[in-house]
Amino acid sequence: MEDLRRIRTPRLEIAYTEHGPPDGPPVVLLHGFPYAPAAYAEVVPPLVAAGRRCIVPYLRGYGPTRFLAAETPRSGQQAALGQDLLELLDALAIPRATVAGYDWGGRAACILAALWPERVSGLVSCTGYNIQDIAASARPAAPEQERRLWYQYYFHSERGRAGLEADRRGIARLLWRLWSPEWHFDETTFAASAAAFDNPDFVRVVIQSYRHRFGYAAGDPALEEVEVALSRQPRITVPTIAPHGGADGVGPAEASAGHHRYFTGPYERRVLPGIGHNVPQEAPEAFARAVLDLPI
Repeated sequence: MEDLRRIRTPRLEIAYTEHGPPDGPPVVLLHGFPYAPAAYAEVVPPLVAAGRRCIVPYLRGYGPTRFLAAETPRSGQQAALGQDLLELLDALAIPRATVAGYDWGGRAACILAALWPERVSGLVSCTGYNIQDIAASARPAAPEQERRLWYQYYFHSERGRAGLEADRRGIARLLWRLWSPEWHFDETTFAASAAAFDNPDFVRVVIQSYRHRFGYAAGDPALEEVEVALSRQPRITVPTIAPHGGADGVGPAEASAGHHRYFTGPYERRVLPGIGHNVPQEAPEAFARAVLDLPI
């Protein structure tokens, strides 16, 4: 799938691959943590066969994507992910696109759809509404869910930061296993994504992300206006399909059962039995079908 291109936005040089007819309806496919664009290797072909123009970027802190300025905060906060996606569309001169993602990528897609709906023809967001409610982050979840979030609490500490720096692949491999318990990936599959974690800003972006969402790290001042807008938990008006893995080991399927309240446009939730957190890689046909079922 790799035919790497690069484009500059105000903050980043974003590395991405592009597939399909350049005049086809655009689809942006967004990966999460700790994953990479390789997750979409089997999603892209059916979309291209249907005439879609597929753009698959590396998020900030991953792969060959780079910050343009040393002074730009290495932030992984949600506002940064949404702003990056908006600026990518601007740089590519794409007025409107289908945006699809999971984990961090699903969050970026939800933010674009919520704050700039005129830029979104349709949304695929795994696990439903992915915009963080940071004001409520101190409210404890059920003990079983708190256990699943151990890695986030680990990253809040200096020991966790050092652990990620020392063995980013080891942590990622463990999370893959825990979050997708019925997916038996091999080392070649893992390595295809793990190379993206060698980005020099990966650790800083990841640690800031997991600290910011709990109020333990300041955000980028340049993104404060976006964060304020997200604090209102804005509703999403664009047509949305929300796949959710029935075997998701970090965000159980029941967690999105009530998410319809965040969507005022057409909304469909699809639970995928036996599928974990990495939906596009575990169930590429179902993910591609969700994209193709949305209006262009």
